[in-house]
Amino acid sequence: PATLVIFFIRDRLQANAWEAAFLFAYFAAAALSLPLWTRLVSRWGLVRCWSASMLLAILSFGGAAWLGAGDGVYFIFVCIGSGVALGAELIAPGALLAGLLQREGSQRQNASGLWFGWWTFATKFNLALAAGVALPLVALWGYAPGGTAPAALNALAWVYGALPCLIKLLAFTLLRI
Repeated sequence: PATLVIFFIRDRLQANAWEAAFLFAYFAAAALSLPLWTRLVSRWGLVRCWSASMLLAILSFGGAAWLGAGDGVYFIFVCIGSGVALGAELIAPGALLAGLLQREGSQRQNASGLWFGWWTFATKFNLALAAGVALPLVALWGYAPGGTAPAALNALAWVYGALPCLIKLLAFTLLRI
C-alpha cells in the first residue's frame, strides 16, 4: 500500500486534493491509538493485540479495493481504521522481539543489537520488496500512472487493496500458530 497509495488516490479515487488529509488521518490515527494499544497489551498480551490489529487492518482496508472515483469520503474511514491498526503494529513486533531477547538472558545480551539490526533490515527490505513486486504487477496488468483505463484501474485497486489483506491474513495465521 505504501508504494501505491498516491497512485490509488490520484487515479482510482481521483481525489488529489485530499492526499494530505488521507495521509494525516492515517498517521494521526496510528499515533493516537498508541495509548489504547498499550493498555490493551496489558490486558490481552502482545500476540492477541497484534492479531486483533491485523483483523482490524483487513476489515478496514479490505474495502479499499471496491472504492472508485468520488469515494474519497469513504476512503478517509479506511485510512482511520487501518491507521488505528498500525498503532499495534508499531508496538507489538519490537516488544515481542525484546521479550524474546530478555527471556534468552545474558547469553544473548551481546547479540540483541544484532537481532534488532536484522529486524530493521527486514522491515526496510520488505518496503523495497513491496515496491519491486507491486509496481511491476500493476504495470503487467496495464496500469501506468495517470492511466484511466477501467481494467488498469481495477488492477491498481486490487493490488493496492486486496493483495495486502491476503498477505496480512497469512501473517495473522502464522502469528496464531
